[in-house]
Amino acid sequence: MTKYKVLHDFKDLQDGDKIYKKNDSYPRPANKKVSEKRIKELTSTSNKLGKKVIEEIKGQE
Repeated sequence: MTKYKVLHDFKDLQDGDKIYKKNDSYPRPANKKVSEKRIKELTSTSNKLGKKVIEEIKGQE
């Protein structure tokens, strides 16, 4: 399973307004199913904040 780290604090409007802080892991809980579309939105500037809010953690299994 791919793991992600939060780059900027944000409120996930598609997950019950859950608050994520910088350096948190995404999603919570770690085994939560998140759509590929949502991951692409959060790892790009195509979201309400206009900046990447998460990034993949490389080299972790």
